Amino acid sequence: MRIDTPLFSARNIAKSFPGASQGEGIIAALKDVSLDIPEGQCLVLAGSNGSGKTLFMKIIAGLMEPDAGEVLFRGLPLYKARRSMSLVRETEKKLRREFGLVFQDADAQIVGETVAEDVAFGPENLGLSRAETAARTEAALAALGIAEKRERSPRRLSGGEKRRLAVAGVVAMGCGAVILDEPFANLDWPGVVNTLRMIRDLKAEGKTLIILTHELEKTLALADRLVILHEGRICDDGHPEAVLDRLDPAWGVRDPRHCYSSVKDCSWLCD
Repeated sequence: MRIDTPLFSARNIAKSFPGASQGEGIIAALKDVSLDIPEGQCLVLAGSNGSGKTLFMKIIAGLMEPDAGEVLFRGLPLYKARRSMSLVRETEKKLRREFGLVFQDADAQIVGETVAEDVAFGPENLGLSRAETAARTEAALAALGIAEKRERSPRRLSGGEKRRLAVAGVVAMGCGAVILDEPFANLDWPGVVNTLRMIRDLKAEGKTLIILTHELEKTLALADRLVILHEGRICDDGHPEAVLDRLDPAWGVRDPRHCYSSVKDCSWLCD
């Protein structure tokens, strides 16, 4: 794992929204959030619903501008520090080539009529040759275990297969970093196990992984680091075992160790 310039640096990120009804005023969704993410790390960002996990993901991914603060990708500013925090074009281009997202709703990422077309979409938009795109597509399909479904409609895949399809598109683009937002949502047991195998394999390849989840019992054994977000603030950050030892019930995150002997056992993988 490289520990020089972080892959991502978030500095004093803040984001607010108007209240949904009269009298609520302005709601601070993220409050002074600072976080460095080294390359090659598997980080689990945990928090209850509404804690700000997905919002923070969108900001570091260049999908939503912060009200205040700074995001660096490989030491380069992602947003212009002006009245309007628009994206820095050159940093955004670098980010899009190296960083992939897998949303909780995998259907929202489907763009192709077939599985193979969907995986090829990213490399095609990078301007790669037809031969290079085809080679990357086939390699990604094989790596994610969906090569035999290449001619099937993506809409007919299971939930777990759709997540693997989204990751295959990221792999085909050559991305070295992936965010997975609630990767186990709405999956049955086989879907969870297959998703965990995928995460394990990506980690073994040295990918940077940022996993947003409140289901620590399924994935914490794979984590190098655990960060707790509560009401828009980072409450704790460190080695998973140490963070769980300091866990405050008010944060809305359950300690999974009451069902396991240790953090290393917090996984639904049996192999």
